[in-house]
Amino acid sequence: MTKLTKEAFTTISLEGNGAPFQNPLEDQITASKKAEPCILVIFGATGDLTSRKLLPALYNLSREGQLPSHFACVGFARRPKDHAKFRQEMHDAISNFSRVKPIEETLWHSFTNQIFYHQSNFDDDHGYDALRKFLDDLDKKFDTKGNRVFYLSTQPSFFPTIIQKLGEHHLIYDTTKEKKKWSRVIIEKPFGHDYGSAVELQNFVMNHLGENQIYRIDHYLGKETVQNLMVFRFANSIFESFWNNQYIDHIQITVGEEIGIGTRGTFFEEAGIIRDIVQNHMMQLLSLVAMEPPSSLDADAIRDEKVKVLQAIRPVDLKHFNEFVVRGQYGPGFIDGKNVNGYREERNVDHNSPIETYTAIQLFIDNWRWANVPFYLRAGKRLPKRATEIAVVFKKVPGILFSKGKQKLEQNVLAIRIQPDEGISLRINCKVPGTSSPIQPVKMDFRYGSYFGLTPPEAYERLIYDCMLGDGTLFARGDEVLASWKFISPILNRWHESAPSDFPNYKSGSWGPKAADAMLERDGRAWRLI
Repeated sequence: MTKLTKEAFTTISLEGNGAPFQNPLEDQITASKKAEPCILVIFGATGDLTSRKLLPALYNLSREGQLPSHFACVGFARRPKDHAKFRQEMHDAISNFSRVKPIEETLWHSFTNQIFYHQSNFDDDHGYDALRKFLDDLDKKFDTKGNRVFYLSTQPSFFPTIIQKLGEHHLIYDTTKEKKKWSRVIIEKPFGHDYGSAVELQNFVMNHLGENQIYRIDHYLGKETVQNLMVFRFANSIFESFWNNQYIDHIQITVGEEIGIGTRGTFFEEAGIIRDIVQNHMMQLLSLVAMEPPSSLDADAIRDEKVKVLQAIRPVDLKHFNEFVVRGQYGPGFIDGKNVNGYREERNVDHNSPIETYTAIQLFIDNWRWANVPFYLRAGKRLPKRATEIAVVFKKVPGILFSKGKQKLEQNVLAIRIQPDEGISLRINCKVPGTSSPIQPVKMDFRYGSYFGLTPPEAYERLIYDCMLGDGTLFARGDEVLASWKFISPILNRWHESAPSDFPNYKSGSWGPKAADAMLERDGRAWRLI
């Protein structure tokens, strides 16, 4: 028997109003929430993000029946090309990068008719006038009701220009006047370069958009394990009851990659690891781990609690700066048995570059729940393996019953793996069978893929869909971003004042500079082996 899918019932035509046939399976396939008709415009559509993440995400949303019935996507970029060429490039990209392969040609045939290309420079007024007319035409063909999502997948320097032009050409709506249709803007990281520039950008954006129209995207928040953090904490009393300084010794958050900076040398020379990873991804993970229970699952209620965490972080002690903050840069070494270059030998990198590719930070959150509990953050390139995890390390049991002889009890550890192999594991101590009764740590392990038998959706699928729904829960609010920068900027300023004298200070394929190990050893602790 032929398997029935939504695509089997849905066809879309560019003729007439482009209305699709009603799919009889639609109610069974789609979730209770349903996105309204809209057009998604991607600025910077010829870049890697569009081909590797955004179009594959839209394709998978379509095959799972989650795109609005009335939908169109327009790529906006400076390179000259027509609709057909852009569609073929996106077909090739989806074939290469979609999480579901091979591409389903029947679905692609209907999906491709919803993809268009608009060529213009980002500062060209004529280009925005033409875009407005083109979108109006698509509204009539696809009955998209005038609703718009603008995705800024460009260099951050273009953000103000694009937002200003969208406002001047009435492509984004005044929410105080327009109630029948909506416009939203997705802004990629980084949002600012430091605290001062983030404040400046925030003020500029708020002159053109309401906060409920701004979706500052951080793809980590779209990952299944990150989304599950609140469920894990607040839906299980067994965990939330000891989620405090009475039971937890310390928390480690690790974002490690075995790859170097590849072709991103120009970008990384301006950003470094702390801007690329710590200020956004890691601070978001920190806030979700440490937040108080929100009053509801409303987006602002959740983000209110995240902001409180970030605002409660103790400022870095500049007098003892090197005890709490470590920076590193990878040198030549071995990854998977192969020789790899050091950072200073990478393309588009200064041969005397002071840019960090590794950082480790010890911080404290000054509130009742987390008083005196250290949080250790580390992020680095060219580490032995790709791994992102949160490790909650519990206090040792009193050394009364099992302290005699050579027996040593391991601390209980709850490890939440973000990537790869998304899942959760708990390390506990158990007796080994036999008469000698040795105690050995064992691990209870849960993995999303093996348990549910499904490939988790890509983060961008969830985030794009949430923006279409108008749900800002998994997006950073303006005060979140500023609170994060307020903690990070003094570190950047201190590094700017004093160039490192020991770079490179760790070999590719190692777990970072020795100073990072020493930071924990001073407290009688050690980094968790991943």
